[in-house]
Amino acid sequence: MEPMQKPESGKKLSIRGLLIFTAITVVLSASAIGGAIADRLFVIKPLDFLLERQNGLGFRTGTIEQRVLNEESVVTQVADRVSPSVVTIAIVEPQKRILEFNPFGGGFRSRIEGGEPQDIGTGFIVSEDGLIITNKHVVSNTEASYKVVSSDNKEYEVEKISRDPSNDLAVLKIDASGLIPVEMGDSGKLKVGQFAIAIGTALGEFRSTVTTGVISGLGRGITAGSAFEGFVERLDDVIQTDAAINPGNSGGPLLNSAGQVIGVNVAVAQGAENIGFAIPINLVKDALDQFEKTGKFASKPFLGIQYQMVDEETAILNKVVQGAYVVEVVGNSPAAKAGIVAGDIITKFDSEDVRDTNGGLADLISKKKAGQTVSLEVWRDGETLQLTATLSEFSE
Repeated sequence: MEPMQKPESGKKLSIRGLLIFTAITVVLSASAIGGAIADRLFVIKPLDFLLERQNGLGFRTGTIEQRVLNEESVVTQVADRVSPSVVTIAIVEPQKRILEFNPFGGGFRSRIEGGEPQDIGTGFIVSEDGLIITNKHVVSNTEASYKVVSSDNKEYEVEKISRDPSNDLAVLKIDASGLIPVEMGDSGKLKVGQFAIAIGTALGEFRSTVTTGVISGLGRGITAGSAFEGFVERLDDVIQTDAAINPGNSGGPLLNSAGQVIGVNVAVAQGAENIGFAIPINLVKDALDQFEKTGKFASKPFLGIQYQMVDEETAILNKVVQGAYVVEVVGNSPAAKAGIVAGDIITKFDSEDVRDTNGGLADLISKKKAGQTVSLEVWRDGETLQLTATLSEFSE
């Protein structure tokens, strides 16, 4: 019997399988070699996306080293790009002779104070020809002169200061050209938790200090400053951040990860850690537009009284009504012309109860315009009076 011959089709299948296996091997090898070449020559990592693992929330995490390097590169790039646009504000107070008495002997001695520049705050450049934004409280001393020190230690005399009466903002003008202005972002698009970077002259000593954190809150209302510092101002709708902000950072930029300014650092919460605040940049842009069009900021309405809010407990104890107790009336002011006197208690302002607003009477006044006539309900010695006042323009 002749041996059985294997079918010719079996040979063809074996050859075809070998060819397919060989082709797949070649393709995979070529892909691996191509990926390695791309990685080394062009810093393109085509396999990284596939090799990244997903965490429990479904986000691709990559390695810890990759995440750290990415965050570090963002901070260093922003610092490198924006620092040339951040300046230090220095005050030069007039020289004066101070007499001091030594209780341990030696009697009186005198020393000279002032005359030398002292770093007190931060600002940032908003135009090539020398416009700089900072806080109003940084340049509040109208008897002193100021200098601007750039990141490369060039000094410029401040030629003009325009203070915003409605916000803790000021525009400085220096004689310069070819400066590098910052890029302004959109504070209306901020989200709690997004990355934030602050640059400034920390403690009035350490220039170009960079700190990082996140946006901790939005739409906060704060009272900035204190009577001991010479200013108290109510600021609404400010940004809260945990990026370290110290005295000296005031007036400096708060930035997003793209290096855009999203706020102006303005204050820190006393007795707390990592709670700082910044004025939203959209408010700054609106104020700057007004300034560039007219050469001044929008006028602030002025009534002309110094007052203290009377709470319920104080009202009961003193048998008076709740409201804004008038401590002092500015001479020839709208309040004086309306007939308001010290000791009056303002209960309603243009039909709105002053007790129903968090900011009290000041908040209600700020919503009006200079030249607008308002009604006032005033309690005086047990009687209720109806008065009217025409608000004037506030001038510092």
